Amino acid sequence: MARHLYSCPLRWSDMDAFGHVNNVVFLRYLEEARIDFMFRLAPGDGSPSFSGGSVVARHEIDYLRPLVHRHEPVTIESWVTKIGAASLTIAYEIKDPEVTYVRASTVVVPFDLEAQRPRRISDEERRFLQEYVDDGMTSAA
Repeated sequence: MARHLYSCPLRWSDMDAFGHVNNVVFLRYLEEARIDFMFRLAPGDGSPSFSGGSVVARHEIDYLRPLVHRHEPVTIESWVTKIGAASLTIAYEIKDPEVTYVRASTVVVPFDLEAQRPRRISDEERRFLQEYVDDGMTSAA
């Protein structure tokens, strides 16, 4: 199983009044990693994969440990846990080598911006995503 790795910098403004990264900021971190995964790594030069848009249908986040500001970035590991006909689920861990701060998942629905409606996952997108499917998971047809 391949995992996408994203090095995410921490910003001074990410902290809340309690001196750790605010819970809402973690959603921004996940978004940065997801966009880097789905768009920068989309297959082929000039490929239309994932370029038509997508919407988030669901987020689930488990906050495991507080994260305080420092100069070193955290690593966000991303992988696919489910591929359906018109949605996919991405799992994440925000971590350092020794500590996991957050475990999360996001259900993403490809979206046709012109028609303003969800669309099916293309064959090219499915092939790309399949490389990142968690061991033991199968995709729906």
